[in-house]
Amino acid sequence: MKSRKYLFFILFASALSRVGIATEAPSIESRVDALFAQWDKSDSPGCALGVFRDGRIISARGYGMANLELGIRIASQSVFDIGSTSKQFTAFSILLLAKDGKLSLDDDIRTYLSEIPNYGKPITIRHLLHHTSGIRDYCELLAFAGYHEEDLTTDSDALQILSHQKALNFQPGDEYLYSNSGYFLLSLIVKRVSGRSLRDFAQERIFGPLRMRHTQFNDNHTRVIPDRATGYVPAESGGFGISMSDWEQTGDGAVQTSIEDLFLWDSNFYDPKVGGSDVITQMLTPGRLNDGTLQDYAAALVIGEHRGLKTVSHGGAWAGYRAELLRFPDQKFSVACLCNLGTMDPSSLAMKVAEVYLNDQMNHETRASIAGSAAPITILGAELEKRAGAYRNLKTGSIWLLTYEDGKLMADASGIQFQIVPTATDAYRADGAPVSITMTFLPSPAGGRPQLRAVVGEEKEPRLLNPIDLWTPTPAEMTEMVGNYRSDELGTVYGLLLKDGKLIVSHRSIGEEPLKPTLKDSFTAEGATITFTHNTKGRISGFSLDSGRMKKIRFVKLTTP
Repeated sequence: MKSRKYLFFILFASALSRVGIATEAPSIESRVDALFAQWDKSDSPGCALGVFRDGRIISARGYGMANLELGIRIASQSVFDIGSTSKQFTAFSILLLAKDGKLSLDDDIRTYLSEIPNYGKPITIRHLLHHTSGIRDYCELLAFAGYHEEDLTTDSDALQILSHQKALNFQPGDEYLYSNSGYFLLSLIVKRVSGRSLRDFAQERIFGPLRMRHTQFNDNHTRVIPDRATGYVPAESGGFGISMSDWEQTGDGAVQTSIEDLFLWDSNFYDPKVGGSDVITQMLTPGRLNDGTLQDYAAALVIGEHRGLKTVSHGGAWAGYRAELLRFPDQKFSVACLCNLGTMDPSSLAMKVAEVYLNDQMNHETRASIAGSAAPITILGAELEKRAGAYRNLKTGSIWLLTYEDGKLMADASGIQFQIVPTATDAYRADGAPVSITMTFLPSPAGGRPQLRAVVGEEKEPRLLNPIDLWTPTPAEMTEMVGNYRSDELGTVYGLLLKDGKLIVSHRSIGEEPLKPTLKDSFTAEGATITFTHNTKGRISGFSLDSGRMKKIRFVKLTTP
């Protein structure tokens, strides 16, 4: 009996032990793997992930495929186009030349770039570094001129369209507005000051000394790049299609690199083998506006904070590639996430990875961040329907259109569609948006529809949008708008025509996109705003075209068919 009882006890204890093992908390590795599980398949693009701590790579692996045609998996050596994450290497090159005494950050850029028009006030190299120059974004200029990502464009194409701009978005130093033009122009300054292309300069002064053997600026779309992952986007028919770019400009993007090489770059911020501590300090020094307002954008690095911890980061997006390099300098901890699928959000993924590792050092989340991840609640459809309508951004003038459809509150935010999901009586979040968006509807002092307060991504300043009543143009007004319009700044002609009672833009940049009326004489299409102008007789003389990084492009009416 004793032996049987003893045996039963052993078996029971063993069973308890097995239960205990099965219910243990998931490991850090498994929690991170779960974040990428939906892409970690043999028929999907995905990401390379690197986690760095205290000067070591503590995790490096790939999820999904680098090339679907050849069946090659993503690895830590896979090479990706990192889009705007490239800008920090351009900034570093400029700071090296400043340290060499070859230029000053306060130099007027026309000292080196005579092609740029004189706008009355000097634009300095420092303005370019901090996105405070006011120069319109060349990527948007070329796009609205009719160029697509798959078209071949060169430095001369970008410089030519910038040389034709008759105005700035704002006076230099007055505002911050992200513009790829600044960093493209910095690449030309590097070339004209050093006598070498940015590709060659960075190889000699940065990539070579740091032994970043997988890294290069790609300024030739035909170049063979070993171990490069192919960029993809979802195909309309299902599966994926290839998305690569033939644009050959550098400076604002074009760096090809790997997780392993980004570790070497990241390490240089703690132990600066290249540049020295003074250059690192300049890289981390934010810009200031003319009125003294301190920005969070330093030299191609965003200085931020997440749940009480300081962050230094920059993301990138180009063609079918997405990238993020996120650093927590006080913890000597970084996450690099490089993806080859254009719909992925590596910035959010990198932050989630950091939260897995650093959660015990982070503060409790703010109410806004809780709302962004909280489970939805049910609100009566009548209450949701009250929020429907048009809202106009008080600062930018952009329009958000909210509609109530099939029991859901849907949004079209300057061409980006998502569902607005309630998470509390006064808190909402976006479902299906490319970045996190949390929203609050604020009561209107005069009654009626509320004001909309939105926090987009990691932006510090909330966006305030006022409710507006949409304008409905008459058939006679739309008939007068029909015609051909030319922009000397873009070097192109837009055709406007009536089709099925709607005003249509006919141009390669937009296709045949119906214009949606907003305020009096204004329409939106593909995230852009068209506002008609009138002559002294009250007749339509043209329109101005605005988008996020390109403002008040003038079009003159030529003919009325």
